[in-house]
Amino acid sequence: MKKLLLPVLFGLTIISLTACKHPGKDAETITAAPENTDDISKNVYVDSYGEKIEVTINNTKNTATVHLNGKTFDLKKSDALPDYTASNEEYQYSDIKGNITFLKKNVDMVLFHLKQAKKESGPAKMASY
Repeated sequence: MKKLLLPVLFGLTIISLTACKHPGKDAETITAAPENTDDISKNVYVDSYGEKIEVTINNTKNTATVHLNGKTFDLKKSDALPDYTASNEEYQYSDIKGNITFLKKNVDMVLFHLKQAKKESGPAKMASY
């Protein structure tokens, strides 16, 4: 009986080992993430008090994202107001002729303001006759 069981057990062991083989991995297909074709600009401004504001403007979607004091504010561009102005129900960001302003609308509280120095374009050219 022992002689009969030994080959049967050996055969079962071989069958179970071959049955557990995993097929080779199929070739993985990697799809590249679509490229972001939005027109995005990102600026960091620091006022005279050392306070920093980070503004990301998406010109394609007409949105602005403002980061100030650890908070994020999502705003929508307003075409009715001058230069670049974006707002939501509570906040308004504007960049009008180099004056960067971020305010809370319902209490008229300025949270950030920076007046940028005018860029020098070299000596003024005079017309010669």
